[in-house]
Amino acid sequence: MDNVSGGNGSYTIERHYRLQEAEKTKDIIMRAIEKARKEIPNGHVATYIPELGKMNPDQLGICLFPLAGENICLGDYDVRFTIQSVSKVIMLIAAMEVCGTEKVFEIVGSEPSGEAFNSLVELDLNDSRPYNPLINSGALAVCGLLLPEVSYHDMLRFTRAICSDDEITLNEAVFESEMKTCSRNRSIAYLLESKGIITTDVEDVLKFYSRLCSLNCTAASLANLGQKLANDGVDADTGKRFMSSKSARIAKTLMLTCGMYDGSGTFAIEVGIPTKSGVGGGLLSVSDKRAGIGVFGPALDEQGNSIAGVSLLKEISNELRLNLFYDPEWNKESEDRIFSDIVKDTVL
Repeated sequence: MDNVSGGNGSYTIERHYRLQEAEKTKDIIMRAIEKARKEIPNGHVATYIPELGKMNPDQLGICLFPLAGENICLGDYDVRFTIQSVSKVIMLIAAMEVCGTEKVFEIVGSEPSGEAFNSLVELDLNDSRPYNPLINSGALAVCGLLLPEVSYHDMLRFTRAICSDDEITLNEAVFESEMKTCSRNRSIAYLLESKGIITTDVEDVLKFYSRLCSLNCTAASLANLGQKLANDGVDADTGKRFMSSKSARIAKTLMLTCGMYDGSGTFAIEVGIPTKSGVGGGLLSVSDKRAGIGVFGPALDEQGNSIAGVSLLKEISNELRLNLFYDPEWNKESEDRIFSDIVKDTVL
């Protein structure tokens, strides 16, 4: 490898260009952050869990960790916040690894619900299992499957490892607040028990689930997890495997189709990156084979997704061509004429 001498010693030409590319990407993201901040007044912090209502809605941060290249962290990326529903991805991965994929999908489906994240509708109207593991009913079912096999402390250790963050701890105040206001989740859990989907003690399942949602993380924690998912379960820096490639593939697929609750379809069209949201303001995103992305922005939209975070991801997806379905040969001018050209050239 050729080397170029610099003021701080020699470095490879490859690294020189990597740094240049990182600076360009950083500039794009900085502009996207400023644009996304304008959406914050249109959102609100979660108040149905009283402790979450104390969050600062003006905060916004992002980390982008490529599989190869320089990590980029901007804004309020190091602020600790509770992981909330982003933990459902970790619960799902753990359940697939510990219990097996077949067992998991015997008790939950893999289809979008089209309902709010804490909906009872699909369970109450029919005898089916929860639509998918990334809504509350599905995650509670997954926790009921996990709990006899692993403890909360096992899951805490797994979360720290998969997020490469030993500072992840339980936010006791949020946990207590969740347990005092979890009447809807309690209703869901007992309904699941009545259907034979949860066979473990319901109150134990609720505590287990609520603790895992109340873990403090950062945007960097989520970017680390996203990077492993982008690399099919393998840490890009150490080569250590944290999940099977099958588990990674299933998790990414469900994040794309179900990860943004009843806003998942619109998000898939406009952004096109597998993403899971949480009402704590976190967004876990995966640019497959390229990068993991973590976003923090506690002001939420009507679906319970970070309003500035979604705007930020939309902007960088367009600017950095991260959309899964991006066509590098796309030409707007030629596509604008497709219909008229076909009609003109077709004989009746």
